[in-house]
Amino acid sequence: MNAHLKIPSDRIEAAQPSPAPARALHHPAERIEATAQPTVARRRLLVLSLNVITVAVLLAAMTGVLASGGFLMVEWLMLAAYAVTLPWLSIGLWNSVIGFALDRRHGASAAGFVLPALTRITGDEPIHTRIAIVMPLRNEDPVTSLDRFAGVQQALAETPWADRFEYHVLSDSDRPDIIAREQIGLDTWAASSPGATIRYRLRTDNTGFKAGNIAEFLDRRAEDYDLFIALDADSVMGAETILRMVRVMQASPEIGILQSLVTGLPSKTFFTRAFQFGMRHGMRSYTLGSAWWQADCGPNWGHNQIIRTAPFKAHCMLPVLPGTGPLSGDILSHDQLEAALMRKAGYEVRVMAEESESYEENPPSIADFIRRELRWCNGNMQYFRLLGMAGLKPVSRMQLLLAIQMYLAAPAWMLFIVLGAFVQTRPDQLSDLPVWSGIALFGVIMTLSLMPKLMGLGQILADPARARAYGGRDRVIWGGVTEILFSMLTAPIVAVALSIFLIGLAFGKRVGWDAQQRTRERLHWPEAARVLWPQTLLGVSLAAWLVATAPWALAFGAPILLALCFSIPIAVISTNPKLGALSITCGLFALPEDNKTAVNLSSQDLGAKQAAHEVSC
Repeated sequence: MNAHLKIPSDRIEAAQPSPAPARALHHPAERIEATAQPTVARRRLLVLSLNVITVAVLLAAMTGVLASGGFLMVEWLMLAAYAVTLPWLSIGLWNSVIGFALDRRHGASAAGFVLPALTRITGDEPIHTRIAIVMPLRNEDPVTSLDRFAGVQQALAETPWADRFEYHVLSDSDRPDIIAREQIGLDTWAASSPGATIRYRLRTDNTGFKAGNIAEFLDRRAEDYDLFIALDADSVMGAETILRMVRVMQASPEIGILQSLVTGLPSKTFFTRAFQFGMRHGMRSYTLGSAWWQADCGPNWGHNQIIRTAPFKAHCMLPVLPGTGPLSGDILSHDQLEAALMRKAGYEVRVMAEESESYEENPPSIADFIRRELRWCNGNMQYFRLLGMAGLKPVSRMQLLLAIQMYLAAPAWMLFIVLGAFVQTRPDQLSDLPVWSGIALFGVIMTLSLMPKLMGLGQILADPARARAYGGRDRVIWGGVTEILFSMLTAPIVAVALSIFLIGLAFGKRVGWDAQQRTRERLHWPEAARVLWPQTLLGVSLAAWLVATAPWALAFGAPILLALCFSIPIAVISTNPKLGALSITCGLFALPEDNKTAVNLSSQDLGAKQAAHEVSC
């Protein structure tokens, strides 16, 4: 639907697909030599062995703690919940350790070591492919989204290859005010970039959600482009990164999807700054380590990646799951399934495990983060119905399973904790437990769970140049310690939300797909109370139970009880503008982009830097 559009008619595209003959596809094995499978197989066998041994040792250790005096039913339940948490913990441990080792051994060439295709280019090859850059939107803030998209176009316009790229805004918006603002934004962008090809399409429904939005675009335009780059409404990429990825795809016809490592944009809320500081360090070593053994079965995170158009259209269109339950219908989490289907078709899915000009904006509060997590959780649970899909590679099937297990781990921990609180109130059971052995094991598990962040911080601390980019080693250490403490407060809050949602999912509750809250000045008390009252109720109830039955256990449960009981104040205070400005002024959670001009920083980011001058440290 294109009624009432103000942009020039030659930039408007109809939403209905136009039939076109399919482009001939050639299996990549016909064009390139096969990947060195024996080396990859040995790596995978090593990683599998390490994880099996780690899970077995940790499971045996907990069995020894709980088995003192014999197993009761509640202890069997505790052991089962504990076992669910172990695969995700173990894979995070070994991915990050391997990534740290590769980084220390290979330095700046580590990404090229795990992705040899990076070594095939010099950086000055001409761009001869045709590339579409697409941004799907649904009721997003058009000002910030289109500003970022225009920044990508303008950065590429300064290169010799500007004519190789065309830009498509794929709108699924259904709010008239948002649609009108999208049209005004396209007018402004088109007027400022007369030489660029900028297209706008407005669908009349949200069929298939984001994946359906892109599928409809491919139905109409797949024949026109060799490659396409997908951006989210909150993401942005620099010209250098885009050109490098295009050159890799030109030199490596075996790659179907090439994913960049995405990092957070500078932000002004304390919550977001802390979250993306921890995520950035955790993902750096983790992604490098996983790329070492996943190799051609790499990840797809749904944005800031480049995709080979013809095989994606031919092989990666998502099924609609039959039935009427919460795991039926259109698939909410499209990314990892698309990667599995691309690999099934014989093309590689790779990740550039290095930081570059590839950014996204993270949720501004814990309430917004939870809303995003619930949608992803619902989508990942749909993978249960896809695990038996014929023809998937073993590693791809395992990635779907891990995507499920990632969201089962949090409620499993909460169940373990609640059952543990019950056991602590029973002196007849507690007297047989080796308490100090249990505490020691808990300490080991907590340390292992932090290994991705610790290894990522270690990468920075071991390299003076990197440390200087983050403001020096002292700031890195203080930022790391503060973020870990803060994440220990927020993790139980999110875990309870996921637990409640999964219980509801079992009874038919599901989420839809609408705009995410990506920017806000602060989270207010009424909204925080509406979202987080269950956490508060659970925390107060557990605390009251322990006070009445086992007050001595309060000392051990204090971190979790404090997080739950004070979840509402934690959520509100962590978005307080003065606290965010203070963290900026002090350099807490500082990123390299805080000290240089990143690609098209949003007005919010610039406002964060201005606010920093209003508060002294």
